[in-house]
Amino acid sequence: MAQGNQTKVSEFLLLGFSEDPELQPLIFGLFLSMYLITVFGNLLIILATISDSRLHTPMYFFLSNLSFVDIGFTSTTIPKMLWNIHTQSQVITYEACIFQMHFFTLFIGLDIFLLTVMAYDRFVAICHPLHYPVIMSPQLCALLVLLSWIISLLHSLLESLMVLQLSFCTVLEIPHFFCELNQMIQLANSDTFLNHMVMYFVAVFLAGGSLFSIIYSYSKIVFCIREISSSQGKYKAFSTCVSHISVVSLFYCTGLGVYLSSAASHSSQSSVTASVMYTVVTPMLNPFIYSLRNKDLKRGLKMLFGKENIKVSIVLGLEKCL
Repeated sequence: MAQGNQTKVSEFLLLGFSEDPELQPLIFGLFLSMYLITVFGNLLIILATISDSRLHTPMYFFLSNLSFVDIGFTSTTIPKMLWNIHTQSQVITYEACIFQMHFFTLFIGLDIFLLTVMAYDRFVAICHPLHYPVIMSPQLCALLVLLSWIISLLHSLLESLMVLQLSFCTVLEIPHFFCELNQMIQLANSDTFLNHMVMYFVAVFLAGGSLFSIIYSYSKIVFCIREISSSQGKYKAFSTCVSHISVVSLFYCTGLGVYLSSAASHSSQSSVTASVMYTVVTPMLNPFIYSLRNKDLKRGLKMLFGKENIKVSIVLGLEKCL
């Protein structure tokens, strides 16, 4: 494209799901409901983990961090989409788009790292139960989470800085409901070879490496479970992994589905619809998956609500006395 057509872009247009005015209230209500369920459910897990001292273990420490990341993950995209529907505007500023892309990349990287760390935690707990308290010390757990944040932050900063070097046309329409890295690179009218190379390398290194580590950890876990003599012991060991396996399968299968749908279909609408699964549905379902058959977490939630009821009773009693 000619140099005269290249200028600093000030805003983008997020096309979203549909421009049909009749569908906007339905889309708004659906995504508002899913967003509130996601925030409330993950917040409950965090509060339950903090309130119950018996949940102060590495597994629940990583789970509470995952819940925090999931809240940030959805909060990066959904509130802006809801605001655009409410104001009947598709505009997002250039700065806000870069900001959204940066934090979306940050949180998706954290999701990948935390799921990997949680697989390693299950491997140590099942294959080395006697050494578990020593290996998974509070210092190591904090270090693993800190490293996850540092690497994810450096990755998102790198991607954001590289996008800032690109030039765009004056009118830009993003066929999505948020500013995704791949969409931003495709819209650029300057050389994006380096951006694509870094993006694909990181995808293989982070997502592929993480998936390989998780599969390797569970292959070891399966081998260790087979050596347990009692069927009750096998069931107990496997039951501690079911929730994590479900979350990992949901995250990777939906993420893979997004890229397969975008590659197989030229319609951007199918890609947008598929991306809802891992950006909205997966973080919403995670609290249900972890608490459905988890007695410890259910006990923590009961304690949390029990404490709240006690506090309310005390306040009401004080008000009556006054």
